[in-house]
Amino acid sequence: MTGGCIHETARLSTNLQEDFFLKWAQGPPSDVFAAEVDGLSALHGSTRNSADLTVPEVIGYSDGEEKPAWLLLEYVPHGSPGGDYAERLGEALAVLHEVGEGPYGWHRSNYIGSLPQANTSMDDWPAFWWSQRLEPQLVLASDNGRLASLDREWATLESKLPKLLGGAEQDGRSILHGDLWSGNVYPGPAGGAVLVDPAVYRGHREVDLAMTELFGGFPTGFYAAYQNRRPLEEGYEDRRRYVYQLYPLLVHVNLFGDGYVNSVAGALRRALASQ
Repeated sequence: MTGGCIHETARLSTNLQEDFFLKWAQGPPSDVFAAEVDGLSALHGSTRNSADLTVPEVIGYSDGEEKPAWLLLEYVPHGSPGGDYAERLGEALAVLHEVGEGPYGWHRSNYIGSLPQANTSMDDWPAFWWSQRLEPQLVLASDNGRLASLDREWATLESKLPKLLGGAEQDGRSILHGDLWSGNVYPGPAGGAVLVDPAVYRGHREVDLAMTELFGGFPTGFYAAYQNRRPLEEGYEDRRRYVYQLYPLLVHVNLFGDGYVNSVAGALRRALASQ
């Protein structure tokens, strides 16, 4: 099957009635599918009562010692989006983002694409966003000779994060998909949305929303439906959106190269200009 840029994928037909979805990886990291299974299980538990949001069930996966490593999932075919698909998706994501308990982070590290994603538990959201999200990607970019011209702006951003992310603590802590771009959600056969390829952790719900505005965007009606179910706090549009988009943009710099450097610089300057 097509669509991914990291792993090989295939649809398996057997003598059983249902088909399966298989993905595999020839090289490290060895625990990449164990991390994905953990994230799928978390989302599956959070969406169990939603008819509008489906997460494929895990059939099995390798323990990291086998080569290639593999993950076998329920196959959920693509359907055609109905006229209310965007609204159903927006409302369902708002339900997924209902406030929960626990610190920011997760009980294990996982991956964003093929890059490691640290999830050390913290109670300070701006500190988490810097130390667990932005800083590791900046270090990687610096090691590869990228983004050095923005050192002063990054230092300014770090000092201003408590103010820039003001309101997040009061908004609560949600289970996030963590990699919610348009390629990781699609309409299923029953008309509701299907979520795949998560990078789950507990964080501020606006992180998922900010990513939906990158790399293809989400359908018209999605944002209004989300806001109707759970309105956003003041400051998302002109401030926090850009702070949160910096993370996936930095990831793209580190995965795909200099073509995303200008997008990083633009988001960084918009975030700082909001002060």
